[in-house]
Amino acid sequence: MPALRELLPRGALARGSVVAAAEFGLLCLALAAGASADGAWCGIAGIPEAGVLAATGLGLDVERTLLVPDPGPAWPQVVASLLDGCELVLVRPPGGVPAQVRQRLEATLRRGRGVLLVAGDWPGAQVRLRVVSQRWTGLGDGHGRLRACCAEVVADGRGEAAMTRTRWLWLPAEDGRVAVADPVDIPVGRPAASKVVSPAAATPFAAASPGLRAVRTG
Repeated sequence: MPALRELLPRGALARGSVVAAAEFGLLCLALAAGASADGAWCGIAGIPEAGVLAATGLGLDVERTLLVPDPGPAWPQVVASLLDGCELVLVRPPGGVPAQVRQRLEATLRRGRGVLLVAGDWPGAQVRLRVVSQRWTGLGDGHGRLRACCAEVVADGRGEAAMTRTRWLWLPAEDGRVAVADPVDIPVGRPAASKVVSPAAATPFAAASPGLRAVRTG
């Protein structure tokens, strides 16, 4: 996705790498949608509240998306299976990930040459992304409607990603998309304390599109 290129080494997600976002939100969906728009198959595991309306608006192709809302305790095996068939897998682990599990999944990742996008902490991730500040537009003096969010996103990591990069993004813009924020358009005032959640991003996958493939486990 063009808006995210300056945050990534060489302007793209590197095959065989782990990218960790501090938490699930529109930033994760934008990364997945960018890969999907380029023709990649995507898997999403452990995020039942992920919003398909937001993702499809960003470019996610639901015909090439596999969904496992609740993989349960077998989530590492589910993710490994998704990595065998998908170029990008977005997962939110249920808690801290033991080193042995990380090593097995990273080995699977290298064999398949896909990208593992983690919503949460992943020690040793090649790229780490986090939203450190955000400001909403649309509110007046105690009144109005939230219309767009301008977020300061920081990226760092290992190797080529070791140099810290910071960019202001519309996350989302008024049209629901992710875009680079022009410095003159960055809202002034007190940053919001709560995380960014667009109304579209809160829409459950199951209620949105018959094109999604829900995969049962267990």
